Amino acid sequence: MADRKFALGTFNAGIAPFPGIVIDDTVYDARQVVPHLTVATLLADWEASLPALTAAAARPVGGGISLSGLRVLPPVTPPGQLFAAGANYRQHVIQMAVAHKLGAEGADPEQLAAAAAAEIDERKKHGEPYVWSGIPSSISGAYDDVILPGGWDDHDWELELGVVIGRRARHVPVADALDYVAGYTICNDLTTRSLVPRKDIPMMGTDWMRAKNFPTFFPTGPFLVPATFVPDPLNLRIQLRLNGETMQDSNTGDMIFGPAELISYISRFAELRPGDMVITGSPPGNGSHWGRYLQPGDVMECEIDGLGVQRTRCIAEAD
Repeated sequence: MADRKFALGTFNAGIAPFPGIVIDDTVYDARQVVPHLTVATLLADWEASLPALTAAAARPVGGGISLSGLRVLPPVTPPGQLFAAGANYRQHVIQMAVAHKLGAEGADPEQLAAAAAAEIDERKKHGEPYVWSGIPSSISGAYDDVILPGGWDDHDWELELGVVIGRRARHVPVADALDYVAGYTICNDLTTRSLVPRKDIPMMGTDWMRAKNFPTFFPTGPFLVPATFVPDPLNLRIQLRLNGETMQDSNTGDMIFGPAELISYISRFAELRPGDMVITGSPPGNGSHWGRYLQPGDVMECEIDGLGVQRTRCIAEAD
């Protein structure tokens, strides 16, 4: 008999945050079955925690709480380190090359697209992922407001699959890398486009710290779905809707480097720890493609197969 599907999250009923087991629309206090006060500490002992959670999901104990009566916090609270892959969806890279005319001078759109595709194929065969690090304090909940800082008008969306680590990882082979995954979640990696280039010091190229790490710029969740319930992370539909209109609609199979390759690559240079999150790049359909950026009052809905839906409203930053 298959295990009963469940998810994990961090919730608040008005007293203090607690780790919860989510079954359908009901949340059960995970502290009744595992001796951990947070999802972060639960992940630190994931090898022992997962069997206990699985058994608890099969026969929930204690009274559950309706999800609608709880505040939903980022699933891993407090959050761990954040690593992010850039330029990691084939069609997105091609789309950006055409939109920004990244290629030979005078090339037409078809030529730019063909050149970008050839470059991607070469990079996949012989190159490496591009990974940068984010700031955990910028992570917010799946239903929290996104605060748009004043002074810029090109805040963009980037829906991504989040991979949450369940074991310490260092020098991990690609073939073993998915064994280090506790589960998967949704993350929307927001970017203020005009802050990416450093025109004052062009030799330094891009500045991801200032472009991507404003407070609330990483809405995450609503849940962490254990990896055992995600048989193929490279076959998930991924969609973002802005005010009900579909802007991104793709499949995670379009990644250039999958979660296993990203984990292996990162672990060569840094130590991944339980609770860390690797976000895996965004599919085509960003605001820079549509020529339409986020404005106060906008509502984003982000959905990935089997991982739930996050819904965030954009508001202006208070003076």
